[in-house]
Amino acid sequence: KQPTHDYAPPEMPYRIGTGSPQQNRCLADDIEEPSIVFCNFNKFLKNNPQTLNSWIRILREVPNSILCLLENPSQGVPYMQRYIHEAAGLPSVETDSRSKKQYNTFKPQDGEDLIDRIHFLPWERSPFDHQARNQDFCNVMLDSFPYNGHTVAQDSLYGGVPIITRSDGDDMSSRVTTSANIVLGLEELNAVDGPKQYEDIAIALGNDKAKLGDVRKRLVDAALQRNPMHPYWDANRYAQNLLSGFTQAWEIFLAGDEARHITVVETEEVARGTYDQVLIDNPSDRVKEVQGSDEL
Repeated sequence: KQPTHDYAPPEMPYRIGTGSPQQNRCLADDIEEPSIVFCNFNKFLKNNPQTLNSWIRILREVPNSILCLLENPSQGVPYMQRYIHEAAGLPSVETDSRSKKQYNTFKPQDGEDLIDRIHFLPWERSPFDHQARNQDFCNVMLDSFPYNGHTVAQDSLYGGVPIITRSDGDDMSSRVTTSANIVLGLEELNAVDGPKQYEDIAIALGNDKAKLGDVRKRLVDAALQRNPMHPYWDANRYAQNLLSGFTQAWEIFLAGDEARHITVVETEEVARGTYDQVLIDNPSDRVKEVQGSDEL
């Protein structure tokens, strides 16, 4: 589903494609309308404790904000809540009255309040429906670390949901969104200096509606761009360049040469990008299948 600049009026009960993230409240009916809805729809296992600690600070410093997560898995929800409650507390050392041994614990602070501001969406079996509801439930995605969102990130970006990510990882899995933001012209959402900058970017965006509106407009404009398509969403252009790389690799193999790095240089024709007429003239097999069934 393509994103839209404006949100459709909300419906009760909720229907995909209706309402803004603030109006839909992560399907939590018992809370007031939040100022902003942060989200993360990745599996819990993609996040480390440092990432959750960052989310705690962000919620604390963006008044009336909430965090919308996916129950993925639902069995992990109580463990997530327990960690938030303990991590929000102050470290403390106490002594066992019987054994006299000391142990690490914590003094509760605002953990319960934070838990009340973190809500969980039920799992959506249809990947198409899940992608379509990104716009409805999320203003800003807080990316996972050390393992970024991959498919989840693309779902969000094509739903017009900007992603704040850490760019200090050393491997591919922790730099996926960094690359996406660069191509989309949203480098300001990349925290190259680590967790503190990741938090600062989220806090600044969460407290500045005009800035968030500008970022979202640029992202939606990129998804809707036509003639030519925006390079990030131009699958046809990507496929042609990938084919060029595969062809070079095959030719190296056939020649019996040693393996080497491959550089793909776009032809002038490919670099023009994809226009609507190209898609009309070259329909996918799925489009042909649908058209054939309609004719029957």
